[in-house]
Amino acid sequence: MPAETSRPNSSPLTVYYDGDCPKCIRDRDTYQKLSGASNEQVCWFDITGQENRLRELGIDPQQALAELHVHDADGRIVSELDAYILLMAKVPKLKPLAWLIGLPIIRPLLAKLYHWQVNRRLRRRGLL
Repeated sequence: MPAETSRPNSSPLTVYYDGDCPKCIRDRDTYQKLSGASNEQVCWFDITGQENRLRELGIDPQQALAELHVHDADGRIVSELDAYILLMAKVPKLKPLAWLIGLPIIRPLLAKLYHWQVNRRLRRRGLL
């Protein structure tokens, strides 16, 4: 279970990431570097070996490997590009990118590219 800390006046997110995936770890590290002080608004939860906990949260463990999942302050579980948009919106430097990803002409193309890359990564690791 992620470490919970008191965060007044913030909207924390819990990000479910694959701690066995080097790219996922690099992405997390990059986000943390870019976020600076706003990083305290994000809790990171390594899904490795947490299949039962994921199911308790209503997240399919295989989907958790295939798509980023985020638990927002309102209790919603959001996945795929919606999860990236929520996460990026927490960082002033990434807000324009979050907006761009959400554009109707960009989003479907980016979703296809995202799934192609993830499926390729999972096949390489023997998880698909």
